[in-house]
Amino acid sequence: MATYNRMPDLISSSVNIEEDDRIRGLNTHGTIYPFSSLHQPTTLGIFIRELAKLIYSQEAKQICCFLGFCLISSIILLYWCHSTNSMALTAFSFLLIFDVLSLLTCLLSVWVQSQQPSSAYSFGYERFEVLAVFSCTMLAQLGAFFILKESIECLLFPPDVHTGRLLVGTMYGLFVHLSVIYAVKNRAFNHVIDASSSSWLQEHVTDMSESLCTFLPGLSKLLLPRINPFSLIGFGCSIALLITYFLIDTHQFYIADPWAAIAIAIMTFGTMFPMSSYTGKILLQTTPSHILGQLDKVLREASTLEGVLEFRHEHFWTLSFGTLAGSVQVRVRRDADEQLVLAHVYNRLNNLVHQLTIQIFKDDWTRSSAYPSFTGQSAGHYSQPHVTSPTPYSSNLPHSLPPLPQSNRQPIYNLNPV
Repeated sequence: MATYNRMPDLISSSVNIEEDDRIRGLNTHGTIYPFSSLHQPTTLGIFIRELAKLIYSQEAKQICCFLGFCLISSIILLYWCHSTNSMALTAFSFLLIFDVLSLLTCLLSVWVQSQQPSSAYSFGYERFEVLAVFSCTMLAQLGAFFILKESIECLLFPPDVHTGRLLVGTMYGLFVHLSVIYAVKNRAFNHVIDASSSSWLQEHVTDMSESLCTFLPGLSKLLLPRINPFSLIGFGCSIALLITYFLIDTHQFYIADPWAAIAIAIMTFGTMFPMSSYTGKILLQTTPSHILGQLDKVLREASTLEGVLEFRHEHFWTLSFGTLAGSVQVRVRRDADEQLVLAHVYNRLNNLVHQLTIQIFKDDWTRSSAYPSFTGQSAGHYSQPHVTSPTPYSSNLPHSLPPLPQSNRQPIYNLNPV
């Protein structure tokens, strides 16, 4: 008697079991539905779910506490700005709003560290930190422009400033600002401070610090090489507000308030511009200027390897803070060993480029070689690359026209980062 196996009518990769059926103990093995759940998670649902996961981290809890404290302090300081009618204190309160944004960036950095690369974000989520720092610095500069515009209007019609809460608001705002800077470890902003160029305020203070350290060498650890720009701008704003308080309280010189606001706006813009410029270049996928010479040297050394003819479409860019990515195509001779060339080129570049993609193709006019590719995450994750064998080349030209001979070409090296 012949037997046969009957194939199922419906095949599915996901089976949905309702909660009621699970409670009642119904049999759900009869029909397999080929579709996933109709209730797809919304953007708000995904955000709440990720936020709930983030709250379990001890570092995130600390950041949230400082975030709430800084947010309440900003609201209090803005209320005091309204009661004192001081434009300089309003400019100082904008600095606390920037602290709130920097704490949100710090919270984002903690979330990024816990994420893994996905199909949509193959390089990971670290680029979100760059975008967050760029947004914070640009918003701070926009706030400085707003303060500058309002202060110029106040120069024409100086308002009556009440000094009752001006001194208290200055001391309280400085305390909150310094607490956020030194009590919370902000990985993204700390890297930008170290990597970006100095602001004009830092350069002037550094010159004065060098002169002071010649008489007091013990202050060199505190004042050199560069003071933190955020603490520097906090002290600069406080000094401007203190001068304004004494001028108004003793001489009724109300025009000092808009001048102090202008000085705070200029200091804010001068401090934030180098950071926004540094992060903007990363977002534009430019090659770091300090790494161009090393890349040039490494590629020239790799071009002298046996079988390498030239490099094409080389592109190296900063993926995130401290991470360099790149891709390059290598044209080799038809008798060259693709695996050997691929390994040599990778060993030359992996010390500089963490996310590296290399494509090897043979210089062959009669047979089209497949494009073997290899992507290495880091030197510790190196695996032996695989190169596929070339497939036969089928031409649509008449048989009476033979393929053109390949001319002897010298190794060419081009470094034109996009």
